[in-house]
Amino acid sequence: MVAKQEKDVDKARFLSRQARDPARHYQHSAIGYNYRMSNVVAGIGCGQMQHIEEHIQKKHEIYRTYQEAFSDIEEIEMNPLNREAACNNWLSCMTISPDSSVTPTQVMDALEVEGIETRPIWKPMHLQPVFEEYDFIQVEDGMSVSEDIFNRGLCLPSDIKNTKEDMERIIKIVRKQFQQQ
Repeated sequence: MVAKQEKDVDKARFLSRQARDPARHYQHSAIGYNYRMSNVVAGIGCGQMQHIEEHIQKKHEIYRTYQEAFSDIEEIEMNPLNREAACNNWLSCMTISPDSSVTPTQVMDALEVEGIETRPIWKPMHLQPVFEEYDFIQVEDGMSVSEDIFNRGLCLPSDIKNTKEDMERIIKIVRKQFQQQ
């Protein structure tokens, strides 16, 4: 009986944490939820709203720093911005051209060795195990656009606490991967 209760508690925790599988990328084999918000977290969120404009400005600076730093590397494309909308640059993501000898995994691994966390771009819904039995709409034969971006992209460190030195270090590590070709 105790083992079943522990299993039920583990399953409830798993589902309450978005049912995210233990993978480097965001992957889900079940549908989960994220209802975890304590009063303390809510209070912090309200406090941060007082600084939202400066946080967004910092996110814009981070994106522009990456964009300028990688502008001479033809294989790198920063996530395009929608010029008809206001972007908050929550994440600065890049894709690597399909003909590059450098892969997103190589870049993420090089950063990880230096203690810098990155993530792949979100795994498309149609590739999530929880939705594998469902059809999805695909414009052309072959790989979907979202799958292509997932395979070639990664999210760069985008924390507003990144210092100028942090950004220089990250950029140096990424650039080094493309110089070793």
